[in-house]
Amino acid sequence: MTIAFIGIGNMGWPMAKNLRKAGHDLIVFDSAADRVAQFAAEHGCGGAAQLAELATAEFLVTMLPTGQIVRDVYLREALAQRLKPGTIAIDMSSSDPTGTRQLGAALARQGVALIDAPVSGAVPRAITGTLAIMIGGDARSAIERVKPLLAAMGNRLFETGGLGTGHAMKALNNFVAAAAYAAAAEALIAGRRFGLDPTRMLEILNASTGRSFITELVMQEHVVNGKFATGFALGLLAKDVKTAADLAHDVRFDAPLARLVSQRFAEARDQLGYGRDNTEAILAWDNADGAET
Repeated sequence: MTIAFIGIGNMGWPMAKNLRKAGHDLIVFDSAADRVAQFAAEHGCGGAAQLAELATAEFLVTMLPTGQIVRDVYLREALAQRLKPGTIAIDMSSSDPTGTRQLGAALARQGVALIDAPVSGAVPRAITGTLAIMIGGDARSAIERVKPLLAAMGNRLFETGGLGTGHAMKALNNFVAAAAYAAAAEALIAGRRFGLDPTRMLEILNASTGRSFITELVMQEHVVNGKFATGFALGLLAKDVKTAADLAHDVRFDAPLARLVSQRFAEARDQLGYGRDNTEAILAWDNADGAET
């Protein structure tokens, strides 16, 4: 199968690499031409200088920072008009579900099926091909056709329902993770200021009811040990949590915690910068009142 992969950043690079390792014909595109050339040379595949060069691919995968950029690729850059009927577009970005449904309708008019298939697992599991992938789509046949491709990048494939539900699930998952991070961060800051040792706090939390993925891995490895290197940008997490808060609003559900967590991460992003690692949010919150760290 010929696959065009658009966006070979921190996550896209290892994901595209695993597709190539699985034996698929691949052509990659990125706004950074040097990355395209490097990837193509390292992995023996094609590299496109223009989006129009991707029009003959059977499948197009997007792994881009926002859903708006994905829509721009297909609509503003007119890629959708060049695609042949029967092409399947797979958006693996963390896009907003409402925008995904709008894009799906526009692509359907060109005879192109859109599948949303966002991922969870961050860079380490992108490298090992063990991502969890949430699959939304309205075309049953298209979902079945993309599963072998997705299996090259993830070992846990979850069908979530109609188009946009994959992106909705990804945003809600990241909201839950962000809320757990915010709670653990506030506990560590308050405890440390009172005289508790953060390492001992995590030891106790992980033997108690406060245990979570955040306390077991993220707080110990990336926060207390000062690594701050998950490879997932603070600005992207802030965007995902806002998507979850907006989704709650769209379905007429009052979700005050989602709004608060969204606000907290937006403040950390604005203070530290979009590109900082998401685990560094605790630094912004710790310094918010001018107290010493």
